[in-house]
Amino acid sequence: MFEKRKPRVGDKKKKKKVIYKAGAKCRFCREKIAEIDYKDGDSLQKLVTGQGKLFSRKRSGNCAHHQRSAARAVKRARFLSLMPFVG
Repeated sequence: MFEKRKPRVGDKKKKKKVIYKAGAKCRFCREKIAEIDYKDGDSLQKLVTGQGKLFSRKRSGNCAHHQRSAARAVKRARFLSLMPFVG
């Protein structure tokens, strides 16, 4: 039913580059911080874009535990008007 097509002259197999971060840890794990404080505006600003969105785990380098903690801290800071909701 399905036939494999023959490789053409210009076809090349593309190799995927696998990049591993050797020994890279979350910045909060390195500093051994259990919970991110919502009153610490400087550290929270590093986790938020210019538009006010949270950076992804991949971009910020946080582990899952600290990413959730950061989301909670940003929400609390916004609610208490320590951080803006937008930009």
